[in-house]
Amino acid sequence: MVAYSFKAQFAEPIITLEKRQTVRRLRKRHALPGEAVQLYTAMRTRHCRKLLDRDPVCKDVRRIDITIAGDHPELIASIAVEGLALDDAEIETFAWDDGFRPMADGSSARHHMGWFWLNSHGTGLFEGVVIRWEPRLG
Repeated sequence: MVAYSFKAQFAEPIITLEKRQTVRRLRKRHALPGEAVQLYTAMRTRHCRKLLDRDPVCKDVRRIDITIAGDHPELIASIAVEGLALDDAEIETFAWDDGFRPMADGSSARHHMGWFWLNSHGTGLFEGVVIRWEPRLG
């Protein structure tokens, strides 16, 4: 079983099952398809909280490349999953699936995700994986 920790802003979308994926850096071990995943906020702190009573099951793990460009109007210049580039509509859907929503100023979910990525990872190419999960049935 693999555990993942999330920033507080993602707790509610995970609990309501609106967010069913996470993007992570490459590492030795990620969840495998069919394996249970535990989802937390504030892991390794005294505020640690498990987000779902029933651990969801990993659906798939796919390679992802995200390019952040500070001069791009949406900040996310491109996303490719398994080497296939997403078009603008698919990037917006991906941002929604990853727990981002349009902002009150009218900016897109993609732009909101772009700000998050820019602040967390800076500009340039991010190489990692997208891990998707399904609620456990039964």
